[in-house]
Amino acid sequence: MTLPLFLAAAQGAAQPGIVETFGLETKYIIMQVVSFLIVLGVLYKFGIKPVTATMEERNRKIEAGIRHAEEMQAKLAATQAESAAIVKQAHGEAARIVDDARKSAKEFLDKQTQEATAKANDLIAKAQQATQLEHRRMLAEARAEVARLVVTTTERVLARKLTDADRAAYNDAATRELTGV
Repeated sequence: MTLPLFLAAAQGAAQPGIVETFGLETKYIIMQVVSFLIVLGVLYKFGIKPVTATMEERNRKIEAGIRHAEEMQAKLAATQAESAAIVKQAHGEAARIVDDARKSAKEFLDKQTQEATAKANDLIAKAQQATQLEHRRMLAEARAEVARLVVTTTERVLARKLTDADRAAYNDAATRELTGV
């Protein structure tokens, strides 16, 4: 745009214009424009274009890194949620196992208590039976001793020897009397 203005100003040279005042020559201006365009082309091809390509590549890598980071963040969140679910499930399972163990322990304790009570009752019953048998045996021994004493006393009182038949009769009579008492 400035070039046509300069050319137009050079042609209308009636008045000393900018071209004469500054000493602008068309051939130098054209050479400078061509040089500028060549430098611009070289800079674009070897400077701006590779820098732009490098920047675009970096932008793609950054975007890929961001996408990858977002994917990893999503995977991490999913893994954390899964871990939390597994931990929650494990806590539930542990609570169930503890409850089952408590129930089993209570049942075992109740069973052992019942067995111990049954054994204790059985021992008490056997002890009572043994006591009753011992009591009967002692009564039988006491009766036999009393009968023997009666016979011995009777022999001394009567001052004679009793026959076995007499002794048996006295023993029976003493036993009947003691049984009635």
